[in-house]
Amino acid sequence: MVIKKFQGKTESEAKAEAEKAFGENCVIMNVKEIKPKGLFSPFKSSTFEVTAAVAEKEKTYDPSLAFKNMHKAKSVNVAADEKIDLNHVVPAEPKADSALAMFSRNREKEEDKELEKKITNLQNIVEKEIIKKEAEAETVVKTDRNKRRNENFEFIKTLYSVLIENEVDEKYVNQIMDEMEKVNWGGNSVDTILSAVYQKMILKFGQPKTIDVSKKPSIVVCIGPTGVGKTTTIAKVASKYKIENGKSVAFIAADTYRIAAAEQLRTYANILDAPMSIVYSADEMNEAIEKMKGYDLIFIDTAGLSHKNENQKADIKKLLDSIDDKYNKEVYLVISSTTKYKDLIEITDTYKEISDYNLVFTKLDETSCYGNLLNIKLHTGAALSYVTNGQNVPDDIEVFDTQRIVKQLLGGR
Repeated sequence: MVIKKFQGKTESEAKAEAEKAFGENCVIMNVKEIKPKGLFSPFKSSTFEVTAAVAEKEKTYDPSLAFKNMHKAKSVNVAADEKIDLNHVVPAEPKADSALAMFSRNREKEEDKELEKKITNLQNIVEKEIIKKEAEAETVVKTDRNKRRNENFEFIKTLYSVLIENEVDEKYVNQIMDEMEKVNWGGNSVDTILSAVYQKMILKFGQPKTIDVSKKPSIVVCIGPTGVGKTTTIAKVASKYKIENGKSVAFIAADTYRIAAAEQLRTYANILDAPMSIVYSADEMNEAIEKMKGYDLIFIDTAGLSHKNENQKADIKKLLDSIDDKYNKEVYLVISSTTKYKDLIEITDTYKEISDYNLVFTKLDETSCYGNLLNIKLHTGAALSYVTNGQNVPDDIEVFDTQRIVKQLLGGR
C-alpha cells in the first residue's frame, strides 16, 4: 500500500490532487486544515492537507496456468474404439477457461474487501494517533501558557509593590495597570511587559519644558514656598545659560520679606557680572524690566509663600499680573522633592490659583523616593522642567531626565 499527502487551497482541491495521482482506487484517510502562521497570518488563507492511500497491485496466482503447464502425453491414440454416432453427441462440459475466470474474479473481490478493511483499520489508527498527538501538543501549550501567566502575574505584583514603595500614589499605579490591559499579560514575556509599562510612564511624564530664549528679553519668574531653594535655583539656571549658552542675564529681586534673600541674589549677580534691581511693589516691576530689556534673560526672584497665607498669595498674584503682556513671561513653580505628598497637593493647588506654571523639583539628593515627581505631574498637568540635586552652582542642576527617573521608579539604578 502507498500512502502520500497532498495539499490544496481547498479541501476539494487537495482531494482532487490525490485522486489524480492514485486514480479511482484512492482512499482518503485524513483531511487536515493548515492555518497560516507568522506576522501576516491574518491576511493569509488556510490550506488543506489530505492523506490518501492506494493498494499496490499484488501478483495473483492464475489457476488456468496449471492446465497450460501440464505435461502433455508423449503419444495420443486418436482412433475411436467404436463408431461415433454424430446424432447422439454428449453435451460438452463448460470450458475450463470460463470456470477459471470466474474463480479469479471471486478471489479478486475477496482480496479487494480484505484490502479495504485493512485500509479502514489503518485510517482509524492514523486518525486516533493524530488526535492523540494534537491533544498532547495542546496540553503542552496550555501548560506553558499557564506557567508563563503565573510567572507574569508574580512579576506584575512585584512591579506594583515597587511603585508603591517609591511613593507613587496608588490611584496612579492602578491607572497605569488599567491602561496596560491591552498588553497580553499571559502570552508576552516579562521583558515585553516591563517595556510596555516603561513606555507608558515615559508618556505620562511627557517631554521636559525648558526656558524659551527665542524672544528678547525672556522673563523667567520663580515662585514657590519658603526654603525650597528658589534663589539658588535661579543662580544655577542663569549660570548655565550664561556660561554654556553665551546668553546675557539680569536679575530682579522681588522678595522684600527677607532681606537676606536679596543679598544672596546680589552675590550671585556679582559673580556672574550681571545687573540686579530690587522692586518693592508691583507698580515698579515694568520699569525695572524696561531698564534691562537689552538682556536675553531676566530672572525674577519672588518671596516665599505660605500656601495658607491669603495676603501673601494676593501679593504674588498682583506682582505676576503686573508684568506687561508684551514680554515673553514664563512662570516656574519651585518645590522640594522632600515635601510630604499631602502638602505638595495643597501647595500646587494654591499656586494654580495664582498662575499657570512649569515645575522645578529641588533636593533630589535628599530623597530616595521619586514617586512625588509623577504624582504632582499627573495632579497638576504642568510640564516638568528642571531638577536640582545639590547646592553647587552651577553644577547641581539639570533638565528633567524622564528616562532616568522612570528607571528609578521601576526599581532600576
